[in-house]
This record gives sequence, structure tokens and C-alpha cells, in this order.
Amino acid sequence: MNSTTSTQRLRIDWRGRTTDIEYTWVNAAISDTIADAPVMVFLHEGLGSIAMWRDFPARLCEAIGMRGLVYSRPGYGRSTMRAPDDRWEVDYLHRQAHEVLPAVLAGLGVTSPPWLFGHSDGGSIALLHAAKLPTAGAIVAAPHIVVEDISLDGIRKTVEIYEAGPLRDRLARFHDDPDSPFGGWSQTWLSAAFRDWSIVEEIRAITCPLLAMQGVDDEYGTLEQIRGIAREVPQTRLFEIPACGHSPHKDKPAEVIDEVRNWLGTVVLGVLALDAKAPWSSGQRPGEGS
Repeated sequence: MNSTTSTQRLRIDWRGRTTDIEYTWVNAAISDTIADAPVMVFLHEGLGSIAMWRDFPARLCEAIGMRGLVYSRPGYGRSTMRAPDDRWEVDYLHRQAHEVLPAVLAGLGVTSPPWLFGHSDGGSIALLHAAKLPTAGAIVAAPHIVVEDISLDGIRKTVEIYEAGPLRDRLARFHDDPDSPFGGWSQTWLSAAFRDWSIVEEIRAITCPLLAMQGVDDEYGTLEQIRGIAREVPQTRLFEIPACGHSPHKDKPAEVIDEVRNWLGTVVLGVLALDAKAPWSSGQRPGEGS
């Protein structure tokens, strides 16, 4: 996918406002051969959009035999932009996980628990969704469960680059108004109220299979983010990637796809041992009874 990728619009009612959501399907043709093929939902980073995923969702879904749903959250891409005077609250990731994502799934007729692939902010959204709502399984890349100094330092440097001009120009290719996502993201993360943000206690409720990955050279977070997840969610599989930064799916796409495929193989074997059904055959969460 790129900045010219053909996308569609879904209109949802969110917090009393009519909101347009930009979305697209990848590997949708698999439904012609596999009825009720499982859906992997891709949740982008704090400055991301559909186009910024490039071809990764299609490559991954073709490799694992799933349909892919990719969408831009409100304030991003070609979805409804954030108003200039609208400041996101500390719980903005919770709202995306518990309000927007369910509305998108319902609006597009996805009734079985989805698989989730979330990057950075999207990884946190995936964790929050899986902790509260039915989820088949989740893959999180460079997620945040607490605020670290390295994250804030990285964001401050990014603000300087954005204000200098080149980054804003680049983001303008992917967002109707680049100030919408950039301001919403950076102002919230750098606010005093956000410094104590943590989802450590909430993720303990996650029961679905979980794969957490992070680059060893991530400039926005330490490996303590995913190691912290593993301490709270015992079924977590960790994938720490050498010579890789904040975006594993861009820095090491082949390795990420291989790891996801191998992990899914172990998940399916585990479910088969439990109830003789693959997770997408019934729409049940792995480990639940028939």
C-alpha cells in the first residue's frame, strides 16, 4: 500500500459525532476459497495511516491465510481529522480500543473475535482491546505499557524535526492535515498528565494468545516494555529482534512474517489439543470451550 492506495469510507457515530473512517481490505480473495476466513486487523502507530503500512499487511495475510482489515483512526490518514482546538485526553488509547475499534468491526460486519496486529500506539490499543473484549489473538510490535524517559526524549526530538519542516512535508503525503495526528499524539504524550500513564494492571486480564516483539535498537522504548508484558501475561511469546529499530515490520519484514507464521502454528496446535478446533473454525477465543 502507498499514498495512492484505493480505500473506502465507513461512517460511524463516535461520541456524538459523525466520523468517517478510511479503510481497506487485503487478501480478501481468500474468502472465495475459505469460508469465514479469519480477520487480522492492523492498528497503526501514533503518526501512521493505511498508506504508511506499505505492503506489509498484504504480505503477512498472504503468508498466514487471513483477510486483513487496515484502517486509519480518527485524526489520521483520510479519516475525519482532529479539530485544531481538540486535545486528546490521557485515555485516548483506551477510547480507540474500547469504542472506535468495536464500532469499525461492527460497521464492517466482522462478528467473530478478530486477530490484531498493532504497532507502537496501535500495539497498546491491541493490548487494551484484548484485555476487555473478545480477541482471537494479538501481535504487538514495539507497544507501550508505561511511559519511559526514552520515549519522551524521542518524541521531543521528533517535535523539533517536525517544526523544522521536512517531517511535516513528508507526513502531508499520508494525512489530509498532518497537524491533526502530530499535534494529537505529541501534545498528549508530552503532557504532565500522561507521565504516569500505565496499562500494566489492565493487561493482566488478557487470556488470548499473545506475541510481543520489539527491536533491540528501538529509539522510542526499551525491551522492558515487552518483557513487562510477559511478566503480566504468562502466555506471551517474546521476539526480541537484533539490528532493528522502532518499526520491526519495516526494518525486518521477512523475519516478522516468519515469526508470526511460526507462532500461529503453535497457537493452532494448542487449540487443536484443547478442543479439536482451529480458532477460526468457530470464532471462539483459543482456550474457550465449545
